[in-house]
Amino acid sequence: MLRIDPKVDFAFKQMLGHPGHPAVTIHFLNAILQPQVPIQQVEILNPIQSKQRAEDKLAVLDVLACDHLGRRFNVEMQTTLPFALPKRLLYYNCLNYVRQLSEGEGYRGLAPAISICVLDKVLFREDPRYHLSFRLRSDQVSDLVFVNDLEFHTLELPKFQLACHNVSAFAAEQKWLYLLQNAGSMDLDALAELLDDPVYREALGVLDMISKSPEELDLYEARLKMWRDEQARMEAAQIEGLERGIEQGRELGIEQGRDLGIARGKILGRLQLLASMLDMPEPASWGSMSEEELNRVEAELREQLSRRNGGSGR
Repeated sequence: MLRIDPKVDFAFKQMLGHPGHPAVTIHFLNAILQPQVPIQQVEILNPIQSKQRAEDKLAVLDVLACDHLGRRFNVEMQTTLPFALPKRLLYYNCLNYVRQLSEGEGYRGLAPAISICVLDKVLFREDPRYHLSFRLRSDQVSDLVFVNDLEFHTLELPKFQLACHNVSAFAAEQKWLYLLQNAGSMDLDALAELLDDPVYREALGVLDMISKSPEELDLYEARLKMWRDEQARMEAAQIEGLERGIEQGRELGIEQGRDLGIARGKILGRLQLLASMLDMPEPASWGSMSEEELNRVEAELREQLSRRNGGSGR
């Protein structure tokens, strides 16, 4: 069994953003985007450097690539649903777009910026499709596109429920989703045999290299621990908020108290995560604050994190 889960961001980036395995990146992008002009070659613009440490809580382990036509691709894995995720994706895709332009250059040379976000959670519950794409279109005429240069794709893994008895007949995109769902729990050779294409075996081989490299395995396990710790903190905060909300809402009735607790727990969970990312202690006063006060604190912390990220170029 491989035991390297490609949904952990470090493994995800190594698999899809390794400069030594461009065929994997090219195949994934063509499978997901199915562009009119296929991607023939890519340059990884942000490869993992040896100096990067998994315990860096501000590290963003996405894949940033550019193809032979200048098109820029940002690919990332999300195992949680960060606050305002669509706005975050919009912001970074816009950055990738405008950073192409050097001083004195004209706008005509701008190439499309394309964002792909793989999610281990459901973001759009109102639509059962696992792959949704978004562009800038007219409100009045559905097929009238304002500009094709900003493109967004979401791949929601929980919605991918195809029967696995004939995996070799899956489309390329479906095979990638099947790999992402199962690589951490299946035998490498058995999975490669099911997927029946050399490029998937190459991708699984990159994951296997992580398991055989002590340094990379340490980085992978550190990122896995970080993710589990963040999940546990958020869950604990939500439970705590639920209990406090129920207690505070007894006079309003059980159901209203429960709703109040759920809302408060979500806010506290986000605050704890922000505090962790900013390396600051969690103030005891949060527990006694009103929901309005907590929302103000969250806005302030997000502003601090935004300034810090801006200063680091990401």
